[in-house]
Amino acid sequence: MVAAPPSVLDAPAGERGGSAEILAGADGDALDAYSHAVVSVAEHLVPSVASLRVGRVGEARRPVGSGSAVVISGDGLLVTSAHVVGPATSGTATFANGEEVAFELVGSDRLSDLAVVRAAGVGYRAATLGDADGLRVGQLVVAIGNPFGFSGSVSAGVVSALGRSLATSSGRSSRLVEDVIQTDAALHPGNSGGALAVSDATVVGINTAVVGPGIGQGLGLAVPINSATRNIIGVLAAGRSVRRAYLGIGGGARPLAAPLSAVVGRARGVEVLTVMTASPAQHGGVRVGDVVVAVDGQGVESVRDLQRLLTESDIGRELSLDIVRDGRQVERRVVCEELLDGDVA
Repeated sequence: MVAAPPSVLDAPAGERGGSAEILAGADGDALDAYSHAVVSVAEHLVPSVASLRVGRVGEARRPVGSGSAVVISGDGLLVTSAHVVGPATSGTATFANGEEVAFELVGSDRLSDLAVVRAAGVGYRAATLGDADGLRVGQLVVAIGNPFGFSGSVSAGVVSALGRSLATSSGRSSRLVEDVIQTDAALHPGNSGGALAVSDATVVGINTAVVGPGIGQGLGLAVPINSATRNIIGVLAAGRSVRRAYLGIGGGARPLAAPLSAVVGRARGVEVLTVMTASPAQHGGVRVGDVVVAVDGQGVESVRDLQRLLTESDIGRELSLDIVRDGRQVERRVVCEELLDGDVA
């Protein structure tokens, strides 16, 4: 039998303190590195995160909601959550140094839960936007916002999961925000619209939701900053509405049987669960129970894939849908329309 290595407790009494101090020192170094990363992010980003007090039209002095926002340009553009501003068009933004200024809504997109506002004045310290597509589960993240109105609050944690979905709505329209970041960094009411950043202080997400009692504790969600959301932010910052193509189906991912999977070249597709009346899909002959596996030759394995392929440029354009029906692959031609209130993707 191989002897166990000597333990600290096996050492003579006079030597134990030194070994314990070495272990404590190692833990201290690790804690210092963690603390240094969080402190560095806070020092960089706290000046770039504002507390929003939102007022109704004509009632800017009467706050009806609050949240956070992140400065994205020196001339006062801030990105926040669409549900923070709601139907309001103005309010006040307060920064960590105590400065309070008025803001006006530039654009809001409830289907991505993103909005852009412009604060009065210039010379703001803009945050650097990163790319959430490079995140890894377990990576350190820092959340900065104004929970319960306490400005400049900082919490830290890790990326708990990636690829989550968040249901959003506008009027009677509904859509899934995909690739949502799940984190255990403490989030509370008022954090929405604030920054989720990594150790180099780049912002990779806009905090949007807190999972509450009865559903889960210690879990928060953030809309990712990536190529898709950067495009949305750019459209909103230009004062334009985000336009999306619309097929008129509701569905979910479905695995394909092995023989069929080999034929179509992918393991899953999107099963059609609902077809809207008088929608492009209905006009094109799409039925409940069909499984969409490709759009214009591009593979579709999830609702995310389908939404990613339906862009503004597809509005009014005829698309080819590869569909599995009754065990056979068929093609249907569909002319996309614009997503409006009352529609689903």
